[in-house]
Amino acid sequence: MSRKNTICIGVIGAGKCARKLKDEAYEVGKAIAEAGAILVCGGMKGVMEAAAQGAREAGGVTVGIIPGIDRSEANPYCDVVVASGMGNARNFIVVQTADVIVALHGKYGTISEMAIAIKLGKPVVSLVKWDVFPEVLHVPEPAEAVKKALKLIGHG
Repeated sequence: MSRKNTICIGVIGAGKCARKLKDEAYEVGKAIAEAGAILVCGGMKGVMEAAAQGAREAGGVTVGIIPGIDRSEANPYCDVVVASGMGNARNFIVVQTADVIVALHGKYGTISEMAIAIKLGKPVVSLVKWDVFPEVLHVPEPAEAVKKALKLIGHG
């Protein structure tokens, strides 16, 4: 796949989470890699780390856009680390870089990223139902969420 045709799927969710959520994130990352897409995330712990691990272990490429300036703060599964130095404003960069977003459970950072995606006209698929965002497509299974995300952007 040429670089200009490469699909980037953003994965957003909690920075701290329980094992069940990490397992779901891992499966999302694995499905992204298996689809030949690049995983883009916030590069830190929790959902971001588990998704990046799933993608990396499935042979995929991962990009972490971290809030600080020290690349060593990124989780160890990020192939490319962008040290934004922008704090939470890096959420905009994560969303802008992605063609489509897959959301898992999270709090205000996740909500802000979904709102940015909707504002930018980017599709969002979520494993969680968010009543505040009727535009977000709820697909409860990780692999199916990635398939639906790809379909929404004409690649599936």
